[in-house]
Amino acid sequence: MDRILGNYSPHLYAVLRIVAGLLFAMHGTQKLFGWPGGGDTAEIASLMGLAGIIEFVGGLMIAIGLFTSWAAFIASGEMAVAYFMMHAAQNTWPILNGGELAVLYCFLFLYMAARGSGIWSIDAARHRSTVTDADVHRHHA
Repeated sequence: MDRILGNYSPHLYAVLRIVAGLLFAMHGTQKLFGWPGGGDTAEIASLMGLAGIIEFVGGLMIAIGLFTSWAAFIASGEMAVAYFMMHAAQNTWPILNGGELAVLYCFLFLYMAARGSGIWSIDAARHRSTVTDADVHRHHA
């Protein structure tokens, strides 16, 4: 089957990276600043405080595409730890223990760690003179 939006995959990946990064950063703002939604904030020198810092800073780095592979790798690890510490102890199945978002973020960020920033990123702007995968395939085709 042909890829319906294959020509747009770099752009759609960039949108996915930006949206996922911003949403992840908002989990951090909830923990650190009580926004959006109000509520209690986490003590900075606690596991929840560390999670909030990783989510806020890492999410923004992923969204803007700055050291995306490293930020996404750390965020993926944080989500794996969050799943096993907070959710898996309640029940094995993510859909039953409320951990499906942690699992989804974990694997999404693991993919981003492998793929990198892509277009529309600070990383891409910093490395414009380097050879891209598309250049390599074009020259060998």
